[in-house]
Amino acid sequence: MAAAKKSLPIAMGRAPNTAAPDAATTGPAASALIDQRIADLGGWRGQALAQVRQLIHEAAPGVVEEWKWRGTPVWSLGGILCTGESYKAAVKLTFLKGAALPDPARLFNASLEGNTRRAIDIHEGDTLPADAFRALIRAAVELNALGGSKARKGRAPGHTGSAA
Repeated sequence: MAAAKKSLPIAMGRAPNTAAPDAATTGPAASALIDQRIADLGGWRGQALAQVRQLIHEAAPGVVEEWKWRGTPVWSLGGILCTGESYKAAVKLTFLKGAALPDPARLFNASLEGNTRRAIDIHEGDTLPADAFRALIRAAVELNALGGSKARKGRAPGHTGSAA
């Protein structure tokens, strides 16, 4: 007798993927998918993702929007700057080279234990300091331009704190 096929669970709170499961999409098609994700999320999560997107574009006008990994918004410029995942209780911004970035405003509040990645979890009611976030994006652009991913010597103190 054949075993019953199990379905894989969808991450809690994530909008369904509207792109081909394993396809990476860039440019206007990716932007349209991100627009749709924001609309599908609605509420505070949609507002948070829309605000983050706007701040990224303000800080890095040449940023490229991508749709990867079965439905994750990604912002790149000379390499990935950050991803924007949405869950039931949080919008998570993951900086793949976050450990190498200065974070004097202590925005990073998740994924602090690794040597490479850092994340910002935004919860309902949280306020993301716009100037500090734009500075973090500009630092990520600079790091990508330098081709580096190693932690910088002499980076600003407080690079692994929690958002206020």
